[in-house]
Amino acid sequence: MEIMDGKALAAEIRAELKVKIEKMQQKPGLAVVIVGEDPASQIYVRNKIKACAELGIRSYSYELPETASQAELEELLDKLALDSDVNGILLQMPLPKNFDEDSAMAHIPVEKDVDGFTATNLGLLMQHKEKIVACTPLGVMKMLEKYGIDPAGKNAVVLGRSETVGKPMAMLLLNANATVTVCHSRTQNCKEICKKADILIAAVGKPKFVTADMVKDGAVIVDVGINRDENGKLCGDVDFQNVKEKASYITPVPGGVGPMTIAMLMYNTYLTACKE
Repeated sequence: MEIMDGKALAAEIRAELKVKIEKMQQKPGLAVVIVGEDPASQIYVRNKIKACAELGIRSYSYELPETASQAELEELLDKLALDSDVNGILLQMPLPKNFDEDSAMAHIPVEKDVDGFTATNLGLLMQHKEKIVACTPLGVMKMLEKYGIDPAGKNAVVLGRSETVGKPMAMLLLNANATVTVCHSRTQNCKEICKKADILIAAVGKPKFVTADMVKDGAVIVDVGINRDENGKLCGDVDFQNVKEKASYITPVPGGVGPMTIAMLMYNTYLTACKE
């Protein structure tokens, strides 16, 4: 069993990016927009701005109160869309419940969509013509590549069907010639399906949901979840201690997929700047 070190790989990718960015005359600019005061979102935003500073990416932070209107948010996004100093726009999700996320995303131009969440970028992924891809699924693919795990011909199971992770993850694996099954809350024989997986990606947001009896010997286990267990300790969607005994490769939480997500955001920001 080998632990897939996302922290080390992310550091490697960031070091390569830093060298490329240093050579650019016009440094990339990333605008981060957050609405409301969700603590988890605020931590993510701080980490993203810190990563920008380390790599020489210019970052602009915009905070709107939860009482802001949809129109105010969309007006800000329109302004950033026209700003030539801004190559990438990141709208921190989830938005407060009174906001329409799809409507807001439609105000981010496809060429500035560093999250890969616009309808156009998702459509390009569907056609296997992807340009900017959602950061977390892209990070997972980079990890598989780093460890020499080729999805072609393998049975891949994705637990979760979110627009941000599950669906784009399934599509990337399909584009890499895996045979893909997506399990979700209505799946009736989830355990049996998981036991057939050569590659199992867990993205359901339930602490230690994947147990050892759901995993076949030698499977590759990628844990996208970030949760707190009953003792308040950080854990993933996989029961790491027991599942690692059966896996050939497994990602830890923390230190697995998490660092890769931010590295891919930096990579996507670099790509948007290169298109200018």
